[in-house]
Amino acid sequence: MPSLMGPLVGVRVIELGGVGPIPFTCQLLSDLGADIIRIDRPSGYDGGAPVEAKFNLNNRGRRSAAFDLKQPEAIVAVLDLVREADVLVEGFRPGVAERLGVGPTECLDANPGLVYGRMTGWGQQGPLSSTPGHDINYAAVTGALHAIGPEGGPPAIPLNLAADFGGGSLYLALGVVSALLERTRSGAGQVIDAAMVDGSASLMTLFYGLFAAGYWQDRRGSNRLDSGAPFYNPYETRDGKWLAVGSNETRFWRNTLRLFEIDDPWMLDQHDRSRWPAMKDRLAKAVRTRTRDEWVALADGEEVCLAPVMSLAEAPEHPHLAERGTFVEVDGVRQPAPAPRFSRTPGAISRPPASPGEHTDEVLADWNFDAERIAALRASGAVG
Repeated sequence: MPSLMGPLVGVRVIELGGVGPIPFTCQLLSDLGADIIRIDRPSGYDGGAPVEAKFNLNNRGRRSAAFDLKQPEAIVAVLDLVREADVLVEGFRPGVAERLGVGPTECLDANPGLVYGRMTGWGQQGPLSSTPGHDINYAAVTGALHAIGPEGGPPAIPLNLAADFGGGSLYLALGVVSALLERTRSGAGQVIDAAMVDGSASLMTLFYGLFAAGYWQDRRGSNRLDSGAPFYNPYETRDGKWLAVGSNETRFWRNTLRLFEIDDPWMLDQHDRSRWPAMKDRLAKAVRTRTRDEWVALADGEEVCLAPVMSLAEAPEHPHLAERGTFVEVDGVRQPAPAPRFSRTPGAISRPPASPGEHTDEVLADWNFDAERIAALRASGAVG
C-alpha cells in the first residue's frame, strides 16, 4: 500500500460509494492523508460518467471494496468495519441508510466515537427531503442560480460547483474535520447533516447582506460582481479568446484604462452606474484591438487586475500554475494537485482511482478480517 501523507494520516474513513459530491469530499480527505475504503456495488456501476476508472479523478487516493449492501452478511461486515473507523460518509436519500441497516443508530451503537457524515441535496428533513434533484435545483431555490448570469439573459449554470461541490462537498469535509476535532475533547461521535441547499445558501451570505443593505440589486447583470460592472468582466480579444478584468479598486481601474489606451475623462468614475453599459462597450472595443496573449504581455509588471481566460487544455501550462505545481500527473492523467498546502504535513495523491472492488480482499484483511471470513463473504455473494 502506498504511504499516506498529510495532516489526516491515521484517520480511517468508510465511504459508501456514490457519485458527485460524496466522492469529492472523500477525494479532499484522501488528499490530506485519510485512509479511505470506498464501498462500491459489485456491479461496478455507480451512475456516474461512463469513463475508464483512471479518469474518474474524484475517486483518487483510496481503495475500493465491492459490497452488496442488500445482503445481511454485507451489512454485518460493514458494521465491523465501522468499529475500526473514525468516519463514515454516505450520500443516500433520507431513510435509505436506515433501511439498509447502516444508519446513524446502528453505526453509533457499533462505534460511539464515529463521525457519521450524511450529504443530501435537500437535507434530512423538510417537505422536499425525499424529492430527487441535482446541483442546478439546489442552487435554484437558494438564490444562487438567480444571481449568476448576464442582464436580460437566463441564469448561467455554474457547472455543479455552487451546490454539489461548494455547498455540499466542502461543507461536509469541514463538518468531518470539525467533528473529529471536537471528539478529541468529548470522546463522542456525532451525525453531520450536510445539505447542499444549506451550503449553497451559506455561500451566498455576502450577497444577502448587500441585498439587505440596498446595495445589491435583485436582478442579474446589474451589480459589480455579476457582469454588471465594466471593471469586473470578461472581454473578447482580437483572436476570439477572452481576457478577465477584475479592477475593482480605483487605482487598478485607472491603470487598466491606461493599459487599454483609453483616455476618455467620463470613464474615470467607475461607480457611475448610469454609464456602465457605455463603459463596457468602450472597453470591449479597446480589448478587441489585440490578441489575448498580446494584452497579457503588455500587462506584465503593471498594477492591473487582469488575467487570460484559459481553457482546460491551457490552464496547466500557465507559467504561474506550472511553477507552483498546481497540476500534477498521475498514471498518465493530468489533474489538480491536493489543496490547501501544509508546511509540515503536505498532502499527496497516494494512488490513482481504483476500479470498483479492486481491493476487496486487501482492505478486508487490512481491517482485521481473517481469510476464512473473507472466503465466506465471497461465497455468500456479500462481497465481490
